[in-house]
Amino acid sequence: MTAPVLLVTCADLPDGEPGGHLLLEALAARDIPARWVAWDDAGVDWAGAPLVAVRSAWDYDQRPAEFLGWARRVADAVGDRLLNGAEVFAWNADKRYLAELYATGLPVVPTLVAEDEGELPPAIATYEQAVVKSTVGAGGRGVVVFDGVPGGPDDLDESALLAGPWVVQPLVESIRSVGEHSVFVLGGRAQGQVRKVPAGEEIRVHEEYGGSSTPVDLDPQAAACASMVLAHVERAHGWRLDYARVDLLQHEGRWVVGELELIEPGLYLDVRPELAGTFADVVAARLALS
Repeated sequence: MTAPVLLVTCADLPDGEPGGHLLLEALAARDIPARWVAWDDAGVDWAGAPLVAVRSAWDYDQRPAEFLGWARRVADAVGDRLLNGAEVFAWNADKRYLAELYATGLPVVPTLVAEDEGELPPAIATYEQAVVKSTVGAGGRGVVVFDGVPGGPDDLDESALLAGPWVVQPLVESIRSVGEHSVFVLGGRAQGQVRKVPAGEEIRVHEEYGGSSTPVDLDPQAAACASMVLAHVERAHGWRLDYARVDLLQHEGRWVVGELELIEPGLYLDVRPELAGTFADVVAARLALS
């Protein structure tokens, strides 16, 4: 193999996700050349790549139509050499999937969809405290907590929200104590876990909002929950998921899915550097099948 595996990032992160050099080193240790490329770089030869892995295209939610169009073109050029694939990306980019999964009875945070401003107040009023976010969004952008709207639509301040449609969920109070736990499922197996906690009264666990992350031992129940939900997604859609990060919360005494990250989940290599080697093994296994 002479052409490098392409690790897909965005223009703002030319060296990839934090710790991205570890991925290059892990792949090199397996005699797999690789390089970081921005998804919107018109000079990239996608068709010539032995494998394309989206890693840190963290601006996709601001240009979703453009990103998903790019993914479809790459899939047309390389087929299943685009890990997870364009159909998975399109499904996962729209948080309506959470309502879809919740409706099947899977362990998912209760999720309603408000298609327009008229549907938003009654959806919010369903919960004592409601978390509202755009159906297309990432990085905690546009997440707003409401205390219900007893006065009706006129009492609802939508100024902090991103454009709709929106998903509406109850505020899961354990986010501030237990935190959000991410289980990394690579090559079909739960491989590691990270605990993320917000700062103060914030509910967003991202570092830009003051959150912090620490590695923890893989919890068997968390791993089972993550694996069960992903297996359902694969069966229901006929997909193979090469990689996933499942963000979990403790709700009503059990682990439930807060979000599935199937497009460009950060591997938290700063606290779980060993996942670079695990991801490299996934790449090596896929190349062996080509």
